[in-house]
Amino acid sequence: MRLFVSGIRKLNRRLATWVTFGLLAGLLVLILLAVGATANQAGAPQGQRAALALVTFPGAYDAILSFILGLGGLLALIYGAAVGGSEWTWGTLKNAVARGESRSRYVLAQFAAIAAVTAVGLILSFVIGVLAALLAANIAGVPTTGLDDAATLQTLPANFVRGWFAIVEQGALGFAIATLARSQLAGIGVGIGVYFGGTFAQLFLPDIVKYLPFSVANAAVGVSRGGGFGGGGGGGGPQIPALDPDLALVLVMVWLAGALVVAAAFTERAEITG
Repeated sequence: MRLFVSGIRKLNRRLATWVTFGLLAGLLVLILLAVGATANQAGAPQGQRAALALVTFPGAYDAILSFILGLGGLLALIYGAAVGGSEWTWGTLKNAVARGESRSRYVLAQFAAIAAVTAVGLILSFVIGVLAALLAANIAGVPTTGLDDAATLQTLPANFVRGWFAIVEQGALGFAIATLARSQLAGIGVGIGVYFGGTFAQLFLPDIVKYLPFSVANAAVGVSRGGGFGGGGGGGGPQIPALDPDLALVLVMVWLAGALVVAAAFTERAEITG
């Protein structure tokens, strides 16, 4: 618990924390306000007017959550790699080991702190997104009568928890890659390469790709890349055979645990220098 609390305090001061979740919330606000300001103008294309669904409640709840989960996975991967790699490049792991801390316990506590900060960042981003959608709806003259829709509100907590697990799994991959590379930049670069490489591989190996970490993360929340809760897949992009969401959630946990085991095992045996 002491290491976990220390990790939380450290992450609260990290620029990477504020940039990651600030970028997520900022992009969400810009998109929603742009929709509200332009989609209902005279002469706007039909497709642009259809975008008003993003600020029409109760569907806006699912749209906001889907945006957060879609972009949040990549940002979590980068964030996990940045934090995991910094333990080596900044010498904080070496200092902790010199104090007599268990290597594995230290690594797992630091990632637990990442997961907790991620949960807070996602909640704040969602709240900011809902407020931005309300403002955008008022700008566009869209009624907000569905804001208190009971059926939708009841499903939000479960959807959010599933999404959080999916995003944390992708953060764990970035964390593990950066740990193996002992570098922030290498972890971020390799992680992004794996992320987009998986998208490209969908064209050729769909039956294999559907079991890979990013695909199971998407399937666990019922989406294809670019899709969302309560909606279909991602339009014109490559589609892969869908896994059952509950099976995908189990695989998410397997990938999450595997990434942490690899990171902890490597740290136990690695020579710490510098």
